[in-house]
Amino acid sequence: MSLTITLIGGPTALIEFDGFRLLTDPTFDHPGAYKLPHVTLEKLVGPAISAAQVGAVDAVLLSHDQHSDNLDNSGRDFLRHAPRTLTTIAGARRLGGDVEGLAPWDSTELTGKDGHALTITATPARHGPAGIEPLSGDVIGFVLSSNAPGSRPVYITGDTVWFDGVAEVARRFPAGVVLPFAGAAQTRGPFHLTMDTNDTIETARAFPDATIVPVHTDGWAHFKQTAGDLRASFDTLGFGARLRILEPGVRTLIQPIASS
Repeated sequence: MSLTITLIGGPTALIEFDGFRLLTDPTFDHPGAYKLPHVTLEKLVGPAISAAQVGAVDAVLLSHDQHSDNLDNSGRDFLRHAPRTLTTIAGARRLGGDVEGLAPWDSTELTGKDGHALTITATPARHGPAGIEPLSGDVIGFVLSSNAPGSRPVYITGDTVWFDGVAEVARRFPAGVVLPFAGAAQTRGPFHLTMDTNDTIETARAFPDATIVPVHTDGWAHFKQTAGDLRASFDTLGFGARLRILEPGVRTLIQPIASS
């Protein structure tokens, strides 16, 4: 299994997995404010590397398009040059063009050289507490399953809290690496729209031998917890060795924990 991840900022990461290059939730704008219909989001930190430095990718994995911290103006430009973009069915309708919409548990495949293939499965996500769906809109995550010998699935949660849908992913896929969107986003009301430390701990317990690589933890004013909060929590509970905190802009080799 060959896996490197480069954190670009917020939810945006370049994943190089068994010969395929994938980009999550593209956000390449400089710091600034985004006025949405019900809230204003403020970006505090620009991308660690530019879209040009990312180069060509095989696909963009877009958890949702309706919030600027997951798809900003420069990110929309990036989609125009990507050979494939996978997102929600509602998002594909809004974005148009060749964007492909997936419902939870739908799958599609990327094919590479020498018979290599990557199956991408859309997974359930809930962008906040039960009942938030009419306000937050549809979101999906993704599981990446490679046919390379010895490879294990990689799970990207997308913007979600811990709920039954995430637990079902754990029942279906023995992921070796999990990327939780874990900044405890809070825009309206005293509730979180993405995973907080407790949710991330629940996710780590559900995938008991997975390496946990958090993204979506820093760079925006509405993120209420940081990667440092995750480090403190995991270390306190005695499984800090499973947590890999990425340094933005640094291409990092990620290895699953050896199964016992």
